[in-house]
Amino acid sequence: MRMKSSFTVSGQIVDLIASRIFPGTVTIEEGKIVSVQEGKTQETQYIMPGFVDAHVHVESSMLVPSEFARLAVVHGTVATVSDPHEIANVLGMKGVKFMIANGKQVPFKFFFGAPSCVPATAFETSGATLNAKAIGTLMKMDDIYYLSEMMNFPGVLADDPEILRKIAFSAKANKPVDGHAPGLSGEGLKKYVEAGISTDHECSTLSEGEEKVNLGMKILIREGSAAKNFNALIPLMGTHPEMLMFCSDDKHPDELAKGHINQLVQRSLTLGYDVIDVLRAASLNTIKHYKLNVGLLQEGDDADFIIVDNLEEVNVLKTYIKGECVAENGVTLIESQPSTEPNIFVCDPIDKKSLAVHDEGGEIRVIDCMNKELLTRVLTTRPKVEEGLVVSDTDRDLLKLVVINRYQKAKPAIAFIHNFGLKHGAIASSVAHDSHNLVAVGVTDDDLVRAINILIENRGGVVTSSAEEIVSLALPVAGLMSTRDGYRVAAAYEHADALAHRLGTKLDAPFMTLAFMPLLVIPELKLSDKGLFDVNKFGFTSLFVK
Repeated sequence: MRMKSSFTVSGQIVDLIASRIFPGTVTIEEGKIVSVQEGKTQETQYIMPGFVDAHVHVESSMLVPSEFARLAVVHGTVATVSDPHEIANVLGMKGVKFMIANGKQVPFKFFFGAPSCVPATAFETSGATLNAKAIGTLMKMDDIYYLSEMMNFPGVLADDPEILRKIAFSAKANKPVDGHAPGLSGEGLKKYVEAGISTDHECSTLSEGEEKVNLGMKILIREGSAAKNFNALIPLMGTHPEMLMFCSDDKHPDELAKGHINQLVQRSLTLGYDVIDVLRAASLNTIKHYKLNVGLLQEGDDADFIIVDNLEEVNVLKTYIKGECVAENGVTLIESQPSTEPNIFVCDPIDKKSLAVHDEGGEIRVIDCMNKELLTRVLTTRPKVEEGLVVSDTDRDLLKLVVINRYQKAKPAIAFIHNFGLKHGAIASSVAHDSHNLVAVGVTDDDLVRAINILIENRGGVVTSSAEEIVSLALPVAGLMSTRDGYRVAAAYEHADALAHRLGTKLDAPFMTLAFMPLLVIPELKLSDKGLFDVNKFGFTSLFVK
């Protein structure tokens, strides 16, 4: 990295506090901005505050925080509001502290929250539990800045004492509470907001966003690898710009390598929205809401800023954090750092016998997955049976789905899934929301055994395999992240995804779709490590229709 104790930068200065852009020179000394002087300059480049991701699970990038930072700074990101919910489900408090410590190894500003819902439900096996007492401990830490997304909005509405204690600990610490309330409306939404919930990143329609804004909620416009809500919500930039922030939520490594919050800025400006409003959503609004120590190009601030070529494409030429140049012309200047690999992995290799499903006659319930959706539907059909066993049927696109407890030895849970599209082979992953047990889908039991056992050997990761070819990406940190160079991880993930498509899937993001099949809080039919789950009835159901 290039670091100078004292230097100046000239160009068109974007002052988001004063809502003006003017020519001038910024002087930096020892990582701080000591003066901002207006005056003529020949420089046409623009100097502006760096971008902030208002809500992201770093784990979804499959990179440890120090590697995430290396890729993010190239796109002008200087800070993230990060929810360590994924690793907390595996390692609990130990996982949260790992993320904080790893992030401190590099010149990047990570602001972590206390995960509010670990585990997500009682109908699955997770590696840890964070109760109200644990949240109270976290809230006393200087490195914890907010209570992460309160997904259990039914608990808030029902005045669940454990949930209310968690919110109370956050209020006592004067730290904001993030929301997660997809589709919540009317009196229920009003009560949710009155409980102290201040943001929401789950809005999918403009009317939903407008209702929440009118009740005082800040709306995080999300554009990630899984959920994309920019097009639906961006009209709020014209009516309520002061209530908006930009976030990615979940960003896979291949997509992070290509862009980040800068992409939302570019798209907003292309649509003609006011440049000050857009840049505030990308930095100032988030910084103010979460009380972040991130510079805004004011005298006395940390020197956290970016230089871009123009206000149309917003191509990032340089990124500075506390006066250090951490990226220049599309190249990261942050060096990779060593990392430990905390994990829990109890699984033994499996065999075909453990995956056998004996036919009980009649129809079975099938998970019907949908492209670009986390929702599933329920199908019932007579399965394909060979020698008394229910097997996959590629002609009707009915494939075997397996979830295996990774925290203690247990029998695999088995169901069948429609619309996944594989004609050969299998894919498997230890990224399986929210408890991150092992999940796999395949054409034959041989295919499934091969993919799952590679996953177990790697102590987590993603695998695509067939009889002819295997692509695997090991994720030894909690089964969620790699310590390798971020760009190599992105390339390996792309290779696994590409092979899955060659094996027949038509899903845009097969690993993303697979990862949400064990998520029991999104309707209609899902599979946990304990069995097939009817989300609408919120209870287990049987594979065979009785």
